[in-house]
Amino acid sequence: MSSPSDPEAPTPDPAAQVDPAEQAGAARTLVLGAGCFWCLDSLARRLRGVVRVRSVYTGGTGPATYEAVCTGTTGHAEAVEVTFDPAELPVDVLYDVFFSAHDPTSWNRQGHDVGPQYRSAMFYTDDAERAEMQASIVRAQQSYDAPIVTTLEPLGAVFEAEPVHQDFHSRRPDVGYCRVIIDPKVAALRRNYAPWLTEQPVG
Repeated sequence: MSSPSDPEAPTPDPAAQVDPAEQAGAARTLVLGAGCFWCLDSLARRLRGVVRVRSVYTGGTGPATYEAVCTGTTGHAEAVEVTFDPAELPVDVLYDVFFSAHDPTSWNRQGHDVGPQYRSAMFYTDDAERAEMQASIVRAQQSYDAPIVTTLEPLGAVFEAEPVHQDFHSRRPDVGYCRVIIDPKVAALRRNYAPWLTEQPVG
């Protein structure tokens, strides 16, 4: 994945900063890595019940900037943080979209995007969420002949990616990566998950 340069560095998202909707129990937030975050970012924004989507870096200990993460040495993965209302969007539907949006049997790569930063990963916050994610892997495995290699990792510090990466597909649909890689995934989403789509994607 290539990206225009952006002078703004990401800032950490302290765990103490909890979304008011989540405090009220009306929403859940999941952090998922499916290769280049532009793809899952675009798909998640189109799902009914989704209230916020952020492209983020997580899973590592090194500097969380695009340039650093692209070296593959920071331990961070490109991931997408999705906040949604489970009453509108069942969590299993979100997991199914996640697995259909990338190849979870591919180790540390998605197409031409190669490196641990592009790993298939699910980041859990507690044992219950870990068990839920593990169950989703077992369910998804029925659709694949090769073993799913999606990692289950405890969620640590989350760093918001640079502004240029947020909602990239809708802002730069002319970019070749969007036309060749993301557009077909959006078309598949519309075919396979029509009942779960919203008429007004999250901006």
